[in-house]
Amino acid sequence: MSVTWTAVQRQRLRELNAPAEHENMTFPDSGERDRAFQKLEKFLVNRGKKRLAELRETRRRPALCELESKLVDALTGQGFVQVVTPTIISKGQLAKMTITDEHPLFSQVFWVDDKKCLRPMLAPNLYALWQELVRLWEKPIRIFEIGSCFRKESQGAHHLNEFTMLNLTELGTPLEQRHRRLKELAAIVMEVAGIGNYELVTEKSVVYGDTVDVIAGIELGSGAMGPHPLDDKWGIVDPWVGIGFGLERLLMVREGGQNIQRMAKSITYLDGVRLNI
Repeated sequence: MSVTWTAVQRQRLRELNAPAEHENMTFPDSGERDRAFQKLEKFLVNRGKKRLAELRETRRRPALCELESKLVDALTGQGFVQVVTPTIISKGQLAKMTITDEHPLFSQVFWVDDKKCLRPMLAPNLYALWQELVRLWEKPIRIFEIGSCFRKESQGAHHLNEFTMLNLTELGTPLEQRHRRLKELAAIVMEVAGIGNYELVTEKSVVYGDTVDVIAGIELGSGAMGPHPLDDKWGIVDPWVGIGFGLERLLMVREGGQNIQRMAKSITYLDGVRLNI
């Protein structure tokens, strides 16, 4: 009768970002398993120490910071303007996105007080900017933001309570070009992230209705287009496209990891390396 990793061993291997093929290894007995675990753990610890040494010696920046910088360069090079908006937003802004007490996402919001919260998404602020910029700039209006978003009950292998979103939008896209434009925007981000094998799939969203999701084993991004029922609440009348990505998920898929925690903002991990090694 064969045995596999203990729960403690399995958790440790995930923390050290063991390759997926090691997840379900089996062994003839516990002694053989424990010897294999010690050997694999030693290899993974040494690999982590090497990565930390390279981070210090080469003055390389953490992967999350490098990806953000590369995305900024690529998108500004494509004519997009980077914006920076507040992390704290009003309850009224959420309501404009249909996120009221009855909405499934409402219970995941981190509230600062009874009228303000930490943003669970970037879209409300980008809608607000559209309202102003449509008076000031010629269309198409291309803006993007990269910043932290916050959601409760999102902790897990593929979810974080605090995560880094990229949201790029184009207001004034011709109606007949919207699907093509979404594909182009997804391609820009995926090329920068270094992920070539992905697909676009139509899905349902609790906020946007039909969406075009970017899938590479897991969902990496989600795109939408207007005219959309949400537009009226913000005074938007022009067609548009927008797509959002989770940067930590992009990094997890690119590096073949199983644990998104290692790619997140953390005091437990540094540049993907567990520090208790």
